[in-house]
Amino acid sequence: MAGHVDPIEKKPVTHYMPGSAIYSIATTGCNWLCKYCQNYDISQRRKIEGKEMSPEQVVMNAVTYGAQGIAYTYNEPSVFIEFAKDCGIAAHKEGIFNIFVSNGYDTPESVSMMNQFLDCITVDFKGSGKKEFVRRYIGIPDPEPIFQTIKELKSKTKIHIEITDLIVPQVGDDLDSARKLCKFVYEELGPDTPIHFLRFHPDYKMMEFELTPVKTLERHYEVAKEEGLRYVYLGNVPGHKFEHTYCPECKSIAVGRYGFSVISWELDSKNCCKSCGSPIPIVGHPRRVKQNWLQLLS
Repeated sequence: MAGHVDPIEKKPVTHYMPGSAIYSIATTGCNWLCKYCQNYDISQRRKIEGKEMSPEQVVMNAVTYGAQGIAYTYNEPSVFIEFAKDCGIAAHKEGIFNIFVSNGYDTPESVSMMNQFLDCITVDFKGSGKKEFVRRYIGIPDPEPIFQTIKELKSKTKIHIEITDLIVPQVGDDLDSARKLCKFVYEELGPDTPIHFLRFHPDYKMMEFELTPVKTLERHYEVAKEEGLRYVYLGNVPGHKFEHTYCPECKSIAVGRYGFSVISWELDSKNCCKSCGSPIPIVGHPRRVKQNWLQLLS
């Protein structure tokens, strides 16, 4: 087992317990074979290695490190969902919440198990879930189980859901596929669901590819907004204006961010915009906001 403390914004999660410290854990193995995986040393390992820990030890580590949540990440958490469940139930007893960073390639039975302990999930699409992309670069026959999982999560649980989409240049940046995904999110999850378009960087078996052009990510942002999604973000582009949360009504910056840090918080005690009073669907408040944010925003 591997473990590390991260900000929740690194997952990426922006509308659930912002500014929280998260104890991130993983086992080995995965149900996908992503050719670009940045955690391939963990996810593609086919033998059990690492430090053995009990669920109680995992939770005590989170407490010791001052974490407010535990993220099951780095490899697909549903492959060790029974252990994650035991950790998650123990975590709740200590007032610690639980997050899955998942590919969503699950079964209804696993979603039912998630509902017993999970508070938040980010479902990570790759190449907007285009069938040709997932077959060639992930090694799965069809993305349809991901969409079914999301429907199950929405209809049968109260788990907070955010969507990410890794945009791979040349082979996974099709705007029609992105538009199809955004329509699905709008219709099945609603316009307030956060969606994050992430910048690809070369890794593992795709070293010949370049970073995703920022212009490509910005076009995906525009497509999501055109389809009615209110909270759209660009990831892995520190300092970009689309890291921030904007109030859909008055267009002011409601939450300013730089990288994985919250640098301004322009919401009142009820998480309504201080400029116009509109409610912003964010759960929780940051424990601290980094200073000198005006300089970072300028």
